Amino acid sequence: MDTKPLTIDGFLYAVPTPGTCPGTARFEVISSPTDDPEDDTVFSCTTEEPRIAYALLTEIQPGDLLHLSGTLVQPSDTGEAAQLTVDALEVLATAPARALQEMVLDRYGDYVVVFDADTDAVPVFTALGQWVGIAENPDAIGTLIEIHESGNGGDA
Repeated sequence: MDTKPLTIDGFLYAVPTPGTCPGTARFEVISSPTDDPEDDTVFSCTTEEPRIAYALLTEIQPGDLLHLSGTLVQPSDTGEAAQLTVDALEVLATAPARALQEMVLDRYGDYVVVFDADTDAVPVFTALGQWVGIAENPDAIGTLIEIHESGNGGDA
């Protein structure tokens, strides 16, 4: 097995689950090095640090921006996915909407949108939580992001 130290920033993809032993957790993080969703990488992560596992299972929510450090293990020729064992975790930013219930967060490059089954309107934030506006419907998200980028010099 090939191992190497790795530090990434990424968004918690789904609700973490308890690991196989007490004080452990499993979770997935999406790291986006560019604005293109095709460049997104999903990291399967575990932690054996009880304080990190506790935070993941009780405090941290999907959509939170995390800074992770640990060891990336790439199995040799077994067909298994690479696994990041996390030793350090810092929450850089919380998700824009903490009580989602019937809502879904999605990423558009450096932007986060909130889909609600009860309405066509789509709130749009930057990944750092800055308010962008409300798209009248999902088809208008791209236009709203373009307007925001042209008014802010292309920076989310």
